[in-house]
Amino acid sequence: MSIIGTRGYPSFYGGFETLVRHLAPYLADQGWDVTVYGRGRTTDAGKAEGDPRIRSIDSVGFESKSLSTLSYGLSSTIHCAYKKPDVALVMNVANGFWLPLLRARGIPSLVNVDGIEWERAKWGDTAKKLFRAGATATARHADNLVFDSKALGARWTTEFNRTGEFIPYGGSPAKDRPVVEGLERRGYVLMVARFVPENTVAQFLDAAERLSERWQVVVVGSSGYGGEIEDRLALLSGQNPRVKWFGHVSDDEVLFSLWENCGAYFHGHSVGGTNPALVQAMALGAPTVARDTVFNREVLQNAALFVEPNSGSIETGIETMMSNHHNREMYIEMSSRRAGELYTWDGVCASYSRALRRLVR
Repeated sequence: MSIIGTRGYPSFYGGFETLVRHLAPYLADQGWDVTVYGRGRTTDAGKAEGDPRIRSIDSVGFESKSLSTLSYGLSSTIHCAYKKPDVALVMNVANGFWLPLLRARGIPSLVNVDGIEWERAKWGDTAKKLFRAGATATARHADNLVFDSKALGARWTTEFNRTGEFIPYGGSPAKDRPVVEGLERRGYVLMVARFVPENTVAQFLDAAERLSERWQVVVVGSSGYGGEIEDRLALLSGQNPRVKWFGHVSDDEVLFSLWENCGAYFHGHSVGGTNPALVQAMALGAPTVARDTVFNREVLQNAALFVEPNSGSIETGIETMMSNHHNREMYIEMSSRRAGELYTWDGVCASYSRALRRLVR
């Protein structure tokens, strides 16, 4: 079987790549011959040794914000169609345009539709139209679909008349990791996010300037392309020693320690289904203050404080979490228990394996 649409194996770029790092070796354990298409050896990939059973193939494409997914997806799909595996797992509806190439070769496809890309503020009008058209092509040509949240699946049923498999993301449990040097356990506020408008980063930074008067504020993430938010955060962290910007962190032990030991974790993601970072934060017992969305409510239920996407509401929610130690322990226990019951990598990988085997049969 082949996996198309990620940055490769092993990679630490985002949610898809985290899934593949867990799923590819699991499928190999189940007897699958696994090939993962990627974008060449990245800095992230060089930090870890992959499973030697996983075949990694570097596809070709254009490294640009708008064309990379489409171009790398096309070259990967052409090569996959030539090799003709038993089944293909395809990530992202942008690759829906190329599914007819797989169908023409008799290769069944399971497509993880990701989030609602055509509603993301980071994309211009042309890109949004392309993602929407890709979703339409995916609905028409995919043999089966994967939705990482039930609310996302409901939208696809309503808008595209397609059903599929509900398979979320998993999380690795806490293990008493030491606090990152320079920080105090439960003494800092944390945000982990890609710097795009729908992740409420600017509003958090407005709140962070006031929160830093009482607690340390730690920010993990970047845009990948520079821009106004990165310039603002570089200036803020340079002038205020209580604001620390780690940039993109590819070392899981560092990132997991930041989640495991924070006093409050702000999760501002608003577009998409089950967010991989949120599930991982829950598994590590991060006391979470989340933007109030249907997707975040589905994942967290009552195991978090919910806030509106403005700096005042964010500041109030974080202050409540940081100041009330008893309630904070309650949220930690509820979120870690919920993650252990519903969002484990063993369960996620087993669900993918079953879905793939049904397509092969």
